[in-house]
Amino acid sequence: MEITSVSNNIVKEYAKLQQKKYRNESGKFLLEGFKAIKEAYDFGIELEHVFVNKDNAAEYAFASNIIIETNEAVLSKLSTTKSAPNAVAVGVQKQYKKEDLKKLNKVVLLENIKDAGNLGTIIRSATAFGADGIVLYGDCVDLYNPKCVRSSVGNLWKLPIIHIEKFSELEDIFKDFNKLATLPKSKHLLKGYKAKLPLLVMFGSEADGLSEKLINFSTDSVKIEMSQTVESLNLATSVAVILYNIM
Repeated sequence: MEITSVSNNIVKEYAKLQQKKYRNESGKFLLEGFKAIKEAYDFGIELEHVFVNKDNAAEYAFASNIIIETNEAVLSKLSTTKSAPNAVAVGVQKQYKKEDLKKLNKVVLLENIKDAGNLGTIIRSATAFGADGIVLYGDCVDLYNPKCVRSSVGNLWKLPIIHIEKFSELEDIFKDFNKLATLPKSKHLLKGYKAKLPLLVMFGSEADGLSEKLINFSTDSVKIEMSQTVESLNLATSVAVILYNIM
């Protein structure tokens, strides 16, 4: 199959997936570039179509039955980056059940995280350092935002990531977990912390930190010991440091 017009109805329909509204309605999302597409395919993510620059079609032989050969103009229409990648795929979002979180041992909770790039980087770190689940709590950025998909570098589907809005659901799911609040003014240093499983590690947004409700929900807290000349760390950096130390 070949499509070379940006006015094609299929192209226009898939370009809508750059917007959260259409991703939510359709349950689909966009993946850009070889690494993201290949890793999604290898991990069993259902791909609907892969739009590929004609000159690069041979690289995507693994998805030959769903390839649409195209040109740079169409790829630019589908992509959210300044320079169009050599391929853009349409994938089906992976669904998880909230109840499955109860079976996990090391879960990261992110409250009201707004930056898509930060979220993608955190997903990458959480996967690298042994977390087996992530909870997006409250008003969080869309997991399938193209910037998040790109910055997670193929790790978006390697562990369950579930959005929870209600505190009552957190109470039910994690009532038997040790709950660690990460706080800039905790009396307890990260260096001496000994993790006890099952464990929920909670991080607040860079702007507001953890809410009082989650601080009160915690059973323990830690802070990262660092130079007094530095006021704070980027959230993604903080998550990586803490997970490396305790996971």
